[in-house]
Amino acid sequence: MTSRIPRDSRLRLVRPRPLAAAPRAVNQRRPRRPAPRPPEGTPAPAELAGMARTGLAGAARVARWADAALGPGRAGATADGKATLSDATAERAAAELGLSAAQVRADWDTARLAGLVEVHGDSARPGWRLRAWDRDDSAVLRGWVALFDAWSLACPEPDGHEPAAVAEVVSAMPQVLSFLQLSAGPVPVEQLLDLLQQRVTELRTERCEVAYEPGTGQPAGAPRPADPAPAEDAPLAPLLDWALRALASVGALTYGAGQATLTPLGSWAVWVKLEQICVAAQSPAGNIEQSAEDMLRGCAQLRPNAARAEYRAWLAARPVGSAVTELIGAARGDDALLRGLAFEALRVVGAPAEPDVRAVVDEPALRPYALLWLAEHDGIDPEDAHEVLTREEATWLWVDTAAAVADHGEAPMLVRHLESAVQPTVPQLLDEVRAVGHPRTVQVLVALAAAHPDPALAKAVRRAAFQVHTGG
Repeated sequence: MTSRIPRDSRLRLVRPRPLAAAPRAVNQRRPRRPAPRPPEGTPAPAELAGMARTGLAGAARVARWADAALGPGRAGATADGKATLSDATAERAAAELGLSAAQVRADWDTARLAGLVEVHGDSARPGWRLRAWDRDDSAVLRGWVALFDAWSLACPEPDGHEPAAVAEVVSAMPQVLSFLQLSAGPVPVEQLLDLLQQRVTELRTERCEVAYEPGTGQPAGAPRPADPAPAEDAPLAPLLDWALRALASVGALTYGAGQATLTPLGSWAVWVKLEQICVAAQSPAGNIEQSAEDMLRGCAQLRPNAARAEYRAWLAARPVGSAVTELIGAARGDDALLRGLAFEALRVVGAPAEPDVRAVVDEPALRPYALLWLAEHDGIDPEDAHEVLTREEATWLWVDTAAAVADHGEAPMLVRHLESAVQPTVPQLLDEVRAVGHPRTVQVLVALAAAHPDPALAKAVRRAAFQVHTGG
């Protein structure tokens, strides 16, 4: 990096701010355009959530079993501290649930990818989505979308293919899915294969690799095979088959008889991503009588000053002690966005919140937030407060904040979040993110890989997600 002004080019962690602090594309005073309506024929959200619950019923059942059988103080999920079930635990679950051990393992992996279960060392606990599974349709749909985003981890890739070719197919599949969504019906696999070949060629051209002759999978000037068509399709056909089977396994499409069709859930998810709809709720006023969690959700997209005004109004209507207790309770949840916003509200409380904040310093999920709050309360400049965190605590906070962005923000915001990492290089960041053990690591890395425009970096991030998913 070059600059006219000498500066430290290391990426460093900045003080966490609510997502509302990011500039909004449209001035808040201007009337916002109505939210885009889904294509005609798209089921209602409640119906889509019912489909997701049905598709993830096995994963939810195994997650609930893990909640009862593998929690703290009970037998461990694994013998080696990895996220994969031990043989003994898989057999035990199979016997108690009336399933095969292979089905238990498959449902366990699905539950982890959907955020229904989180593994900490040798114990497991339910994710926040499982707690809200029966009452919150949005939590169910977010869980399914998390699984949809991680489709490439749901099924092992076929043997005998170069990792670079697999990465190219994964990078090209969003365009294939978009074509399926726009087609609104069955599409022949041959047509999808042609589209995939075109997209892979574009990806190679964007990377300034060897030019490929139009209509062939061969470099320009290379000898042509005797039968061009089979040679052209052979490298990508098995990988397209793998991708379609993996997407079918997560419920995004149906695949058979030489054609593929998006399911209603798959069509809705692709449309949501195309329209870049933010799921986070927004309520610019009227939060005084809400619970802490609902109030924080209502303030999620307000500008910082407007959010602080809402916090003050909400706090003024309550005894400070009970208000602080309720805010810390919201921070203990598994929604990272609410955790960050809760500590922003506690900054408005000020000194009366200090004893309660000090009391949670030893809770791993709250420790980085509490240390930053205490540092600022003690008079340290907010821009320098990050220095009180250890490298591991800063990395945990980076992943937690990235989880909030992945759940409630937009892709460019997640890419920009890389700039707030304490590590000087992306490889170091990935190494330390894998080691820190945050329960949302896989989902964060999958979302970052899907959002980042650099194919090489996206490939490295996707590889790191796979290694964490497989316990590597």
